[in-house]
Amino acid sequence: MATIETYRKQARQLQGWHRAGNYSVGGKLRLIERYRHLTDREVLDLPMPLALAQEIVAVEAGFANWAALKAVAAGAPKTPRPDPGAPLLKSVVPILFVRDVAAAVAFYREKLGFAVDFLHGQPAFYGAVSRDGACLHLRFVHRTNFAELAAAEGSLILASFEVTNVKALFEEFFARDVEFAQRLTRQAWGGTDFHIRDPDQNVISFVQFG
Repeated sequence: MATIETYRKQARQLQGWHRAGNYSVGGKLRLIERYRHLTDREVLDLPMPLALAQEIVAVEAGFANWAALKAVAAGAPKTPRPDPGAPLLKSVVPILFVRDVAAAVAFYREKLGFAVDFLHGQPAFYGAVSRDGACLHLRFVHRTNFAELAAAEGSLILASFEVTNVKALFEEFFARDVEFAQRLTRQAWGGTDFHIRDPDQNVISFVQFG
């Protein structure tokens, strides 16, 4: 089990994501029963005191509240982390830019026979669909014209690789003087990722979930 200080850091990080307007915070707050009716926008309009952030962290970890988590974590023995081994590329996922994620998901499900893997946000701002071994991620943008997006957005991810031990892969690329569009970052939705740029300035993401 993680130490209580680790959980405290997670709570402070959650406050930072809330201040930054990260819509993923909505899904975390809705884990608490009394907030399940709120949209992502309403969540960001609420204050995020440390006590609430700690409650979210506790519920996400499987506890009723912060006091219950603290009681267990305080007595948990520290165990060394196992060696995660060498990084291994597992898959690549294309990301499509769409004006309406829900409508796009409906098209792939109803017209093309895809299954819905997940949707993030209320309303949805990110989702995934798959059929057999093929998977697509769908990301909300205000305009889908690629030239306009390239001029307006700082990071257009054109491919995303799921990997194991993303930290080791980041260090490997760093040693090779790879250009990074984003350094190694723990994200609000639970994964850790970094982005690189290829010689044509395409942005490629490498992510470890969980």
